[in-house]
Amino acid sequence: MSAYSSVYQALTSGRPLRPGEAAQLLADLRRETGDELADAIERDLSGKYRRGPQDTDGEFRKKRRQYGAAMRIVKALRSLAAVPIHPAFPHQRNRSTS
Repeated sequence: MSAYSSVYQALTSGRPLRPGEAAQLLADLRRETGDELADAIERDLSGKYRRGPQDTDGEFRKKRRQYGAAMRIVKALRSLAAVPIHPAFPHQRNRSTS
């Protein structure tokens, strides 16, 4: 079952969700949406940066750099989508600013 289906069923069931359940459903939805978006971007980029018969070595190096930059963005998108809702930041126990 997709995350969207799970969220839809949870919202239309008439039963109130506990905050932890809602956070988990939203995290699953965000992760699934991020993966789908990253996959779509990868499919779109797959043929754009291939070496053409008229490309010089310099033009091909430029294409490789552009492809690498685009794939780094795709990787960052995947990692952002996989971050938990509440990141584990250490609790600051004092009010000191220094």
